[in-house]
Amino acid sequence: MRVLIIGSGGREHALAWAIAKSPLLTKLYVAPGNPGTAALAENVPLRALDVEGIVKFALEQKIDLVVPGPEAPLVAGVADALAAAGIACFGPSAAAAQLEGSKIFTKEVADAAKIPTAAWEKFTDAEAAHDYLDEVGAPIVIKADGLAAGKGVVVATTLEEAHEAVTAIMEDKVHGAAGASVVIEQCLVGEEISVFALCDGEDALFFGAAADHKRVGEGDTGPNTGGMGAIFNPPWATQEVLDRAMEETIRPALKEMVRRGTPFRGFLFAGLMVEADGPKLIEYNVRFGDPECETVLPMLSSDLLTALKAAAEGRLSEVKAEFAAGGSATVVMCAKGYPGAYATGSEIYGLDEAGAVEGVTIFHAGTMADQGGFLANGGRVLAVNAVGVDLKQALGRAYEAIGRLDWEDGFCRRDIGRRAVGI
Repeated sequence: MRVLIIGSGGREHALAWAIAKSPLLTKLYVAPGNPGTAALAENVPLRALDVEGIVKFALEQKIDLVVPGPEAPLVAGVADALAAAGIACFGPSAAAAQLEGSKIFTKEVADAAKIPTAAWEKFTDAEAAHDYLDEVGAPIVIKADGLAAGKGVVVATTLEEAHEAVTAIMEDKVHGAAGASVVIEQCLVGEEISVFALCDGEDALFFGAAADHKRVGEGDTGPNTGGMGAIFNPPWATQEVLDRAMEETIRPALKEMVRRGTPFRGFLFAGLMVEADGPKLIEYNVRFGDPECETVLPMLSSDLLTALKAAAEGRLSEVKAEFAAGGSATVVMCAKGYPGAYATGSEIYGLDEAGAVEGVTIFHAGTMADQGGFLANGGRVLAVNAVGVDLKQALGRAYEAIGRLDWEDGFCRRDIGRRAVGI
């Protein structure tokens, strides 16, 4: 098969790393890719949002399957454009991608399908939103309705923080048009998990679970980020919780999308809060998570491309997803200043030494090749994954690898997975 992956981050490097192992693969392209994907595939100088260019390239190169990584091209309709050109795409239509493109849409789907989720209200007027906050108090959650690169959610512990969030999102427009509407919802309390499923429109296949660490600071402090690290199958993701997640949040959503005439095909990612009475939906994403992708795929023992092909062709029931025993952990190395302003161009040394640690794979997220070396070229720069006999060993290996890196302008959280292993 000739395959094209869309995207340039750590998730896309991990997808390329996994797909490159498949006996079905004959040629792999990544658009635009990064220095990590360049070692596995042919990078193509096309922006992820260049839908017309992607379709043209796929036709010219006789691509058999396109695998979009990030959400933005899906919301922009890349799957629709590819389908119109007769090219298979493992990703939802623009209409189905509204499960991530609009928090309001997600809540409406959840209510219609009786999916357990937090009580909520929507607002298009900032004054009305402020009045509502005064009425309900804190803690409370404020979400920009549209796409905000994982940074559009504020969990406000005080009323002052809540008002500041509404002002920033709706009045100061820190997320642009994405904040024209907001969802204000009840603050759920428990342990968060990310549950992934491959979907072919009507059927769903469980594809692993992880716990992301969203806040930039240790002890889950500071602003939300795109993800500072993740662990595979955290201890609170019991089999009962995972079974309920599939039956109460994944499959009902698929049925509701079919009812609406917009069946969902692709990776469906349910962000859940595990409360005392079971898992409740926080949000859906319409693609693999990042850095969860870099954490789950190293544990996958079955063939990824076979599963993606079957799902894209509506044959999901014919395949299985098998995962190895043990633990997997990813720690993200970021440029100082992230998720605020950060500098690029600093050199990263020691990648070979870090990658030599047993069980470690380093995925490039925001790097640039330079005269045989690598420079930082983003906020989240490296995703350092390690696998082991258990989570504790995986975490030890990941941090050992990070200790071998020499990057003066980089930082990471030092407490990824700490609560899960009881440290």
